[in-house]
Amino acid sequence: MTTNFTLFETAIGTCGIGWTADGIVCTQLPEPNASRTAARMRQRLPGAITSAPPPAIAAVIARIVALLAGGKDDLADIPLELDDLPEFNRKVYAIARAIPPGETLSYGDIAKRLGNVALSREVGQALGKNPFPVIVPCHRVLAAGARPGGFSAPGGPSTKLKMLAIEGAYVNHTPSLFDAGSAARARG
Repeated sequence: MTTNFTLFETAIGTCGIGWTADGIVCTQLPEPNASRTAARMRQRLPGAITSAPPPAIAAVIARIVALLAGGKDDLADIPLELDDLPEFNRKVYAIARAIPPGETLSYGDIAKRLGNVALSREVGQALGKNPFPVIVPCHRVLAAGARPGGFSAPGGPSTKLKMLAIEGAYVNHTPSLFDAGSAARARG
């Protein structure tokens, strides 16, 4: 089965999406530049072909672009190829997909919904392997106390904070000197 991908521009940078005839197999948050995002997509999808998206994928791209520009679409109805993922990860992703834009849950909240708060670390590991960032909104999952916690996407927690700010979500975060410098550079 042929795997395809394309890049597309968003308010946070150049993102990517991969698909087969069966559906979406991955999304990619921006790397430092478009060529690095393309390289990351090729790494994730060996042998994939860069191609124009068919209408169904183009519609998904338009919805992602709108969300990252401040829209409130939760993207929860977008079908994803989950068959090759562990059952635990699928359960974590289903809970994360139910978090509306502008709202958050903690790793512990998701673990409790899975039946055991002791699963918080495993929840974090599953989200760290999320092949569908934005569609499976792992950025809406925070550490205890509404702190940002980690984020395995390019840019780390600063990307997570940027996405949450676009959505208007509350995060308990005191910027460091580095964050302040980044904000000044972004404004300049």
